[in-house]
Amino acid sequence: MYINDTYDECFSVLLRHSIRLCDKSPWHLGFLSCQLSFFAILDSGYGKKHYLCTLMEATIEKRIFHFRFKAGTSRGSYTTRTSWLVTLTDEQGHEGRGECAPLPQLSCDDVHDYEAVLQKACRSLQSMGEVAVEPLRPYPSILFGLETAMLNLKRQSWALFDTPFSQGKVGIPINGLVWMGSFEEMKRRMEEKLSGGYRCVKLKIGAIDFDEELSLIRQLRQRYSKEYVELRVDANGAFSPEEAPHRLEQLARYDIHSIEQPIRQRQWQNMARLCRNTPLPIALDEELIGVNMPTEKEELLDTIRPQYIILKPSLHGGMTGCAEWVDMADKRGVGSWMTSALECNIGLNAVAHLAAHLYGPDVAMPQGLGTGQLFTDNVFAPLRLVGDKMWFGRDDDVD
Repeated sequence: MYINDTYDECFSVLLRHSIRLCDKSPWHLGFLSCQLSFFAILDSGYGKKHYLCTLMEATIEKRIFHFRFKAGTSRGSYTTRTSWLVTLTDEQGHEGRGECAPLPQLSCDDVHDYEAVLQKACRSLQSMGEVAVEPLRPYPSILFGLETAMLNLKRQSWALFDTPFSQGKVGIPINGLVWMGSFEEMKRRMEEKLSGGYRCVKLKIGAIDFDEELSLIRQLRQRYSKEYVELRVDANGAFSPEEAPHRLEQLARYDIHSIEQPIRQRQWQNMARLCRNTPLPIALDEELIGVNMPTEKEELLDTIRPQYIILKPSLHGGMTGCAEWVDMADKRGVGSWMTSALECNIGLNAVAHLAAHLYGPDVAMPQGLGTGQLFTDNVFAPLRLVGDKMWFGRDDDVD
């Protein structure tokens, strides 16, 4: 449409009238819509400027997903997961979807006015026509969701990057995740992963008695050598700096590939000391949360000098931030892999394609992508698990 008015007046009128919010609480849904506007100044030839406004709609759907079981960590248990699903629709009716999913009490962008920040990010798209990375560095889950939606809109496919994985030629190796629980629950879950063909198993530790956890690890190693099953453990910061060295010594007896976040984050000197003297490789995870600027990332890597870092785009800077982490880690001889942050299949699909893009063409190290079956009410994505690999199929494939 043509508007014989100034740009600022046109822009402000659209902003005033473009936001609407309604509650669909019986289905745990909330909808937020706004119109994304892109302007071009046209010269009529008569000395008068006209402003062409091409409309794109952004819809934000608040969705609560339900776990099949109580997913336990040393910080507590999850039974539900809240995500904001963003859909961009252009004037031709093409759509692109992304997922914004901060983790409660963990993400640096788990803030009370999250939806307001998300609205503001949509208005930034309104004025720029692209994702504004720098203002969104403090909000990695929003950055990741909008990056995903824009890529999906641009490519008109779940295949966000052109890789052998997106072409269906190779699968991505993944680890089998054993959540915390009672000794018997964890033993049963571990057996399920092994019988399912997983060659890399990750155990959440730190919630039950440590001697029982060691017994579980011992039983696994008595049956399977490190050549047959790679074993990772994730402490989620459960150990104190004082007890951590002894517990790492105990774990090292069982040929552990790595331990994630043995102590709480923000103890750089204690973590650096552990990494210097550890008998098994240490991988940083929660430590990276909130470290959003490139200079801060370099300082963390140079101070702590970990053996690995584990990247979750929703927590660690979106696609842009994770690409920075991988590049900086590679230059310092630090290994890395990616995992989901318990997103639904929209986010999981994006993490998988980003991993294939950054680590391809053949991803060798198992990634943490086996979370698509956690929810009873997940959304569709053309992903499938065959043994211990994730494969990407046609857009109409069954998950």
